Amino acid sequence: MPLVTTTEMFKKAYDGGYAVGAFNVNNMEIVQAITEAANELHSPVILQASAGARKYAQQAYLMKLVEAALEVTDIPIAMHLDHGADFEICKSCVDGGFSSVMIDASSQPFEENVAVSKKVADYAHEHGAVVEAELGTLAGVEDDVNVADDKAMYTDPDQVEEFVKRTGVDSLAIAIGTSHGAYKFKPGQNPKLRLDILEEVAKRLPGFPIVLHGSSSVPQEYVKIINEHGGALKDAIGIPEDQLREAAKGAVCKINIDSDLRLGMTAGIREHFEAHPDHFDPRQYLTDGRQYVKDIVHHKIINVLGSDNKA
Repeated sequence: MPLVTTTEMFKKAYDGGYAVGAFNVNNMEIVQAITEAANELHSPVILQASAGARKYAQQAYLMKLVEAALEVTDIPIAMHLDHGADFEICKSCVDGGFSSVMIDASSQPFEENVAVSKKVADYAHEHGAVVEAELGTLAGVEDDVNVADDKAMYTDPDQVEEFVKRTGVDSLAIAIGTSHGAYKFKPGQNPKLRLDILEEVAKRLPGFPIVLHGSSSVPQEYVKIINEHGGALKDAIGIPEDQLREAAKGAVCKINIDSDLRLGMTAGIREHFEAHPDHFDPRQYLTDGRQYVKDIVHHKIINVLGSDNKA
């Protein structure tokens, strides 16, 4: 099956009350873990590459890994650029075979965000790809995304209709309380999604697919494993998964997950070396890391996204 765009994925997700997982990929083991889990659960899936992933693995390598996944699975897979910083980066990914790109000009004034998002949408649509844009800004740090807490800003529902109409984008990422990175909230805080903003946005954009970034929920069992085996990770609390599931039942059709996968991979490798300190073969310890990532994706598809058996 060739790469697909997210258009049909999102239409089915919106109508079916579930979301499609957009999982960040950085290497072969992570691509394998995500796609094997999705294939076993017969779930559509979005693989996405950030600026950091493209710098680390190179775009050509990532695309070949995705092509391999397409050969050994029988599920819809979209390849997405996560947080494209400008038109040229988005153009490069469209030209390189990505079926979907995100232009993130959310830190710019509204008119500038509209202008660059429209430019990307026009180019992508001419070449058979789809576009995600963002209104509002999420706090947190992840690869090249770095927004201080006091610079975060909820999406203004009064702007969404004009933005979508003027840009022609295919989906919209909004800020309703999620946060980039693993360390979103301190113990004692009560993280809560602004589902009222989501509901208002959905009223303004009926049937239009909404995206949530920064939606990893920080699996504490993996933080504990890492700390027990030489790590020094800070305590952290993520967005409660029941709130994400509630969002997925509404207008949210795409939920981004990255930090959970990194924590799982690291926990698996650290635990492997604790049990086998004499091992030096990457195939041994990366196998354990890959299984931890696969277990996380299984859990997210069934318990958060609700996308199992929806391929």
